[in-house]
Amino acid sequence: MHFFVLKRRALYLIGLIVFLAIVGSIWMNLKPDATPAIGGQNEQIREIHLVTGEFKSKTDDGKEIEAYRWDPGTIFVEKGEKVSLKILGVNGKEHPFIIEGTEIKGVVKKGEETVVPLQFDKEGTYRMICLTHPSAEHNGPMIAYIVVD
Repeated sequence: MHFFVLKRRALYLIGLIVFLAIVGSIWMNLKPDATPAIGGQNEQIREIHLVTGEFKSKTDDGKEIEAYRWDPGTIFVEKGEKVSLKILGVNGKEHPFIIEGTEIKGVVKKGEETVVPLQFDKEGTYRMICLTHPSAEHNGPMIAYIVVD
């Protein structure tokens, strides 16, 4: 028959390891779960905010020029990510828009927020184009780029 003799220092070390294991398991169970639940419950929808903006200036000969823009002009989303695009109309009466390569279209009106749900299944760069201001000849181009990785 064999007996193990443990010294006080070894007992302290074993106790410390057991204590750390217990604290670690409690911490892991209290940490919020980053993975979505089955069936899409608790799925996060990221909000991205844009505004309509206007730049005005005068040329040397006194001619007033202006251009409308989406701000920010480029946003980045992940393929398959659910996004709520919230666009606040600040400048310009209204901005009807399309997102190329999709069926998405809408109108942003001054003083109102337009909410556009987005989810892209294909990587690429999609242009959100204001139909009133699509080019420099129409006080634009009012184009935002949605980059999907």
